[in-house]
Amino acid sequence: MYLTKFLSQPQTFLKQSLWFAGLCCVSAASFALPSDRNQAISLVADKATYNERTGVTTYTGNVVIEQGTMKLQAASIVAQLNKDKQISTITANGSPAKFEQQVDTAKGIARGQAQKIVYNAETGIINLIGNAYLNQNGASIRSGTLKYSMNKGDIEANGSAGTSGTSNGRVQIIIPPNASKSFPGARD
Repeated sequence: MYLTKFLSQPQTFLKQSLWFAGLCCVSAASFALPSDRNQAISLVADKATYNERTGVTTYTGNVVIEQGTMKLQAASIVAQLNKDKQISTITANGSPAKFEQQVDTAKGIARGQAQKIVYNAETGIINLIGNAYLNQNGASIRSGTLKYSMNKGDIEANGSAGTSGTSNGRVQIIIPPNASKSFPGARD
């Protein structure tokens, strides 16, 4: 659905807000459990504003968006539209901004957090900026910034001097042992 068509119809702010929340969750849910896409979307915030001229939608005050296993919590979320009135970027700010989602039924819930989370809808890249942290099934990565490509599935982590939670601002990766693997004894 194109935002231009949507905005040309007389709609209430509530309907516009729900539409935007749905678009945010559908974008994020494309790599989640298939059942997440069929779940209702819940968006709660202290305040919501939409500026049709600039294409900016802002949610502030303990913002929580949920759909199925996906949950995003932030102090504020700002969405920017491009010249074609389609979502260009979504920025979540918090102390920290947090997200969680189950992307595979065989794995636990993936959890992440950072001071700022920026999703570029045009490139499919998510940037976690400031004390970035990702964790799933006991494996974790912590650094100053993390960049994740939803298209390629690769991650780039960069440490930064003075970043709390890491060893001297360096990238920290924890990989749990494989519990199912057995090692031979001295007498085997």
